[in-house]
Amino acid sequence: MDTERADPADLDALRAAFPPELSRPPLGWDAVHAFEREQGVVLPEPYRTMVAEMCDGSGEGPADVDGLIPLRRLPADWGPDNGQRAPAKPFPLTRAWVWEDDPRPYEELEPLIDAVGNDGSIVLGASGCGLYWHLVVTGAQRGRIWAVSDVGAAPAEEGPGFADWVAYWAKSR
Repeated sequence: MDTERADPADLDALRAAFPPELSRPPLGWDAVHAFEREQGVVLPEPYRTMVAEMCDGSGEGPADVDGLIPLRRLPADWGPDNGQRAPAKPFPLTRAWVWEDDPRPYEELEPLIDAVGNDGSIVLGASGCGLYWHLVVTGAQRGRIWAVSDVGAAPAEEGPGFADWVAYWAKSR
């Protein structure tokens, strides 16, 4: 998985998965670069090229509830954006963590749980029941998709990167 250069085969697969008639217009490179400057990150490929050149979200997609949401949005069931999102901070996990089973007191876990939901990632969409799909943009897991829910977080089983996650969804629809 190369997060710095987009593989042409991955881009072709993304074009097929998100046809223009079912997708929001792309942002363009100026808007992507502006987002990256504002957030202090460089989006991983091939997501970066997709948002700039193909589409900024879709009405349907790998996330069941909202489809693939636009870069600057959060899922409809996220709740208020209280300014805690911090994509430039490193994503805090490198392996799955079920905090529901963690024996530490909630007061100790709460800031760690908040960091998993807010730091080092952008939210791609929701699959309902409090499950959100995150694309990690900073830290050791950069470029990987993680499922974050109210009970824990784990790397996506569909494959390590954005293109793998989309390919799995496209085959299953």
